[in-house]
Amino acid sequence: MAEEREFKIETAPFDARFPYTNQSRNCWQNYCDYYRCISKKGEDFEPCNWFRRNYLSLCPRKWVEDWNSQRDEGTFAGKI
Repeated sequence: MAEEREFKIETAPFDARFPYTNQSRNCWQNYCDYYRCISKKGEDFEPCNWFRRNYLSLCPRKWVEDWNSQRDEGTFAGKI
């Protein structure tokens, strides 16, 4: 018998700075905020994961992969 797993599915909460349907800026801001947070507080700082959960919920996976590559190469356009 296969093991059943429970998944809690959540979407990013409403952010008044991004009130419209297009959430691209919200995605970008949460991505940048997450990496700013961990650069200042460290990866073990739990509140940073709020930004991570939001950007993973909002951003297309391809964008995140591309941005991660750009950060590794030092060509990322955002200020982190």
